[in-house]
Amino acid sequence: MQRTRRTSLNDDAPSPRRPGDDVPASEPADLESAGSPSSSEPPARSWKWIGLFAVAGIVVLGLDQLTKALALAHLTPGEPVNVIGSLLKFTLIRNSGAAFSLGAGYTPVISVIQIAVAVGVIYLSRRLGSTGWAIAFGLLFGGAVGNITDRIFREPSPFHGHVVDFLQTPHWAIFNVADMAVTSAAILLVIQTLRGIRLDGTTEQRK
Repeated sequence: MQRTRRTSLNDDAPSPRRPGDDVPASEPADLESAGSPSSSEPPARSWKWIGLFAVAGIVVLGLDQLTKALALAHLTPGEPVNVIGSLLKFTLIRNSGAAFSLGAGYTPVISVIQIAVAVGVIYLSRRLGSTGWAIAFGLLFGGAVGNITDRIFREPSPFHGHVVDFLQTPHWAIFNVADMAVTSAAILLVIQTLRGIRLDGTTEQRK
């Protein structure tokens, strides 16, 4: 009787790997091709910066309008009131010009410029990623809108309205809270720029 040779069905199948067998190491993934953020890329937009910008702007606008209302209610034009000796006085005037009484007679042009500034600040606020920039934008927005409100709603007519100024210091033009906010914003923006901090919060790489 002829004996038939049996062939295992698993002869041609690859043998399973055993512990310790050499396994080719996989190449490390490229972080940049995988989409990992680098230090030069802006961080993800966070609503907290927009919220900080909005809060700062609303506080400045509210404080500006409140102090102007109090000045109109309790001060008389031409009758200064000493607050801290000659260092600070309350002197009520109506200003048709820009900040610190500059540009009198160009009220409509100044109004348009201030509205453009306010709109531009709102547009750029979407890119905020820094506390300093958010506060600076809030101060700038609140100050601009504070004086725009006067020009639109106060006498003598819309977009020709006179801004209420009442703060006076030695050797300086009479100003208001909105003017203080705009000036503070400008100083803060210069500081942020000198520190190399961009609008989105990233730091400029200097050589």
